[in-house]
Amino acid sequence: MNTQDSNLNPLDLFDVHSEFSDEEHMVQDSVARFVDDQVIPMMREAFEQHQFPHELVPMVADLGLFGSSIDGYECAGLNSICYGLICQELERGDSGLRSFVSVQSSLVMFPIHAYGSEEQKQRWLPAMSRGEAIGCFGLTEPHGGSDPSNMKTRAKRDGDDWIINGSKMWITNGTIADAAIVWAMTDEGVKGFIVEKDMPGFTAPEIENKFSLRASVTSALFFDDVRVPAANVLPGATSLKAPLSCLTQARYGIAWGVIGAAQACLDEVIRYSADRILFNKPLSHTQTIQIRLADMARRITTAQLLALQLGRLKDRDRLSPTQVSLAKWNNCRAALDIARDARDILGGSGISAEYVPIRHMLNLESVITYEGTETIHQLVVGKELTGANAFG
Repeated sequence: MNTQDSNLNPLDLFDVHSEFSDEEHMVQDSVARFVDDQVIPMMREAFEQHQFPHELVPMVADLGLFGSSIDGYECAGLNSICYGLICQELERGDSGLRSFVSVQSSLVMFPIHAYGSEEQKQRWLPAMSRGEAIGCFGLTEPHGGSDPSNMKTRAKRDGDDWIINGSKMWITNGTIADAAIVWAMTDEGVKGFIVEKDMPGFTAPEIENKFSLRASVTSALFFDDVRVPAANVLPGATSLKAPLSCLTQARYGIAWGVIGAAQACLDEVIRYSADRILFNKPLSHTQTIQIRLADMARRITTAQLLALQLGRLKDRDRLSPTQVSLAKWNNCRAALDIARDARDILGGSGISAEYVPIRHMLNLESVITYEGTETIHQLVVGKELTGANAFG
């Protein structure tokens, strides 16, 4: 039976959409329209020109997508499924835009809300929800991002202030950020600091010559005796568990987001294979292509069901970081494999940015690496199964 007779959505074979509430449908539909009308038309050029589309920021803010899961402080207070759907639709447009929103929401607004003082929340969260202030998250360092406990950036007390020295690498939004959530080792353990862009000794040069996430700003952060007042220390962040909790939030959004990239690739090759005539028949009428399309749909369906259950667990406050690792690992691998195969099915056209798979494929090479590499997430799951820590 074909999909037309059965009325199945080729991008949602298990009708996951039917499991969403009215509010979740509304959020997905509104973000999908925004992506179709505003994001997709400009992303090819933004990627080619290696430029972040700044004009989208106020539109994203108007939709209430920054800090969407936070209650109060001019934030939308949406549930976790809604946040996941926001990420999915944004990444259907481009991973760079989803990364921008993920960092602002999960890695900057979340730690301020979870670990900040009331004064810090009042100062930053409303401005960030309106897109008037941009943030970045400084944890990864040049010597190795997979071992944050080996942090070289240090902060030392100097009266009522702190002096920070060190560097961070591969920081989304760094160059355009008004504030950086910076994690540094101190004599009292790991602490979080709000470093503002105009503080002397703080610089954030953009990393050039990327062939992935080209529509996103990626930066290095350098701290040369940066003086930070005590008022800019996150009082509730007292150990490495604080930044790791932020990564759990971000990884959750990634597990949803990459589904959108995979759907965009599958949609492209379904249409292309129906129109492409080879040996007197459409590509879509061959067993080889149908098997490959079916495998893409299988992977997407599995990813959708994982993400849906993950969101339900999160909304019940029953989420484990291991579950997030499993979903991030599975869904990123699935999306990258789909993008690579879609590019191959397109033949020579597959290397042209006129078609979306090459852009998504290149972006996903970064997404599968950041917020924990595939190997790191495999070891997280392995530790859960065996009780033995095999890191290192």
